[in-house]
Amino acid sequence: MTDQSAVDIEQIRDYSRAFNADRANLVAANAAVSTGVLAAATDYQGLRALPRDFSVELKQGSITNQERSGRCWMFASLNTLRYELMHRWNLEDFEFSETYLFFWDAIEKSNTYLEHVLETLDEPTDSRIFEVINDGPSDDGGWWQMFAALVNKYGLVPKSAYPESANSRDSDSFKQYLNTKLREFAADLRRRHEAGEALDALREAKREDMATVYRICAIALGEPPAAFDFLARVKDDDDDKDGESDKAGKAEQSKQESGMDERRQIRETGITPMEFYRKYVPVDVNDFVTISNAPMKRTPFNTRYRIRYTANVIEAGDMEFVNVPLDVFKKAAVDQLRAGHPIWFACDCMQFALRGEGVFDRDTVRVDQLFGTEFTFDKADGLEYGDRPSNHAMTLTGVNLDDNGKPNRWKIENSWGKDNGKDGYYVASDAWFDQFVTEIIIRKDMLDEATLKLAQAEPVELDPWQPLTRPCR
Repeated sequence: MTDQSAVDIEQIRDYSRAFNADRANLVAANAAVSTGVLAAATDYQGLRALPRDFSVELKQGSITNQERSGRCWMFASLNTLRYELMHRWNLEDFEFSETYLFFWDAIEKSNTYLEHVLETLDEPTDSRIFEVINDGPSDDGGWWQMFAALVNKYGLVPKSAYPESANSRDSDSFKQYLNTKLREFAADLRRRHEAGEALDALREAKREDMATVYRICAIALGEPPAAFDFLARVKDDDDDKDGESDKAGKAEQSKQESGMDERRQIRETGITPMEFYRKYVPVDVNDFVTISNAPMKRTPFNTRYRIRYTANVIEAGDMEFVNVPLDVFKKAAVDQLRAGHPIWFACDCMQFALRGEGVFDRDTVRVDQLFGTEFTFDKADGLEYGDRPSNHAMTLTGVNLDDNGKPNRWKIENSWGKDNGKDGYYVASDAWFDQFVTEIIIRKDMLDEATLKLAQAEPVELDPWQPLTRPCR
């Protein structure tokens, strides 16, 4: 008797005969097997339809590189802030220390994990909520609000004050053993609870556990600075602003003759990370709202959501999002770029993407033509079925507007180094933006009154497994 649930051998023969009878299949197979799916699916007409010029474009600093780590959300956040700092202080280039926040994020995530363990001591280890808590206690991923929580608590430092290390560039081994140790601590706390120890005793044990966490982080990354010296040189661009072009020309000639860099200096000695943030960063990380576009029935628009168990800094609270329709979402993005401010955003960077060419576009990555089948998921079904959750954060630094003021392509600053994309920058079609961009961080003064009011509304709580968003890496 034939098992109706099994793949039938005769069916396989039929499939093979049909496959080989179609010349297009053979051509596609030759291309895909030889060059890979994405190369075989690349449409040159699609590439040509996405030029690299933009009617609205922000001038950014050097391209950054997160290397083999899941720190994209930090890089995108710091790239957003460094633009503001560079233009406020007229600097040619600048980079914050990503490793500084990476250190404190590991500390805070470890503390939050152990706090969540204490909150769920009576939960079975195979319960859904404990499985979420226990899944990668100190993993790299995150969101803008995690970044804001760290900055609010620890401030910021320039990269020169706390440079990269081997374990920030490639974080797998560091985080593997930190996670193992944290889970050992969790098992110990739960065993002590079963043996009848009081919560005060468990908290004292947790305090001792955190000393070990600090030691692991300090050995892997080096201790972060409590204070540092800072020196930056201001660009010469302002020399002619007062109509003193002749004087500026003579000064430049003098500099060339002497060999001295005589540009004006910004200099600080013994400044703390919090002092540096408050003095030199001209924006407040709390003056932003995360708006999302998740058109699922379970997450109606014009609602504020909070996702349980998503904090990194325990006292800062869980991640919150205001879910809005696409037209509101896109207008906020265009308005902020036109006002001269970059935008942190989260997306599914794997969909219809060419990493080497730096393109996000369905009309360029024609896997439908290659495989002879349509890919019909819309944004709602893609989120509902876990096919396109956010997994990467980048920075919008430009947009091209058509004659009617509508966007048709977007300029993206990535954190994968200058050898990916075109000198580190990507271009996304507007249709791709609509389908795969799920979150943007918008300044409060760029939001319409209705959306700003929603940001103050009582949030609807979601469980961490509900498909609204995922940490970006």
